Amino acid sequence: MDFHFTVDWFQSTAQATWDQLIPQIDPTRLLEVGSYEGASACYLVQRLAATKPIELYCVDTWEGGIEHQEATIGMAGVEARFDHNLGVARAAVAHPVELVKLKGRSDLVLASLLAEGKAGHFDFVYIDGSHQAPDVLCDAVLGFRLLRVGGVLVFDDYLWHEHAIPDSDPLRCPKPAIDAFANLYFRKLSILRAPLYQLYAQKLSD
Repeated sequence: MDFHFTVDWFQSTAQATWDQLIPQIDPTRLLEVGSYEGASACYLVQRLAATKPIELYCVDTWEGGIEHQEATIGMAGVEARFDHNLGVARAAVAHPVELVKLKGRSDLVLASLLAEGKAGHFDFVYIDGSHQAPDVLCDAVLGFRLLRVGGVLVFDDYLWHEHAIPDSDPLRCPKPAIDAFANLYFRKLSILRAPLYQLYAQKLSD
């Protein structure tokens, strides 16, 4: 297929686990926080919409985070590649994909979804937005509220850290936020067995 991807982050860190997980949980209503060029979203479309209609919400600013700005990683064209790639994926599957693209800060967008009555709406929530711990914690709490009981919450970049920066800020990575969330919500979650670059949890209760 004519996908336009410039990086292989999803393929190298997550796809092997998702190949096992996604068929088992078979989600229909999906929420992704942080979409970049759409690699994970295209994967979900290809795997799931081949057999049934799905609903996919993608949240991103398409402006990049602090690490993109400091490393001068250009964001020009990323959103256009997302649009192109999702168009290719949707055109190639047998069933309809209701794609809801929500451009904006995740805290505001997720809060708006809750205000619209989407609490407990999603079967699968994927947190892959900002790498800053306060932002990740906010996405986790709001994403948990949007997830149905029995649904699966996935955190990307659990072991990510800033490379080649001595004495880097310990809050400029997702792990402290994910650990804090998992500890505070441990009665409401079951951590799933999976390689630890990502962390997977099933929601047990509200």
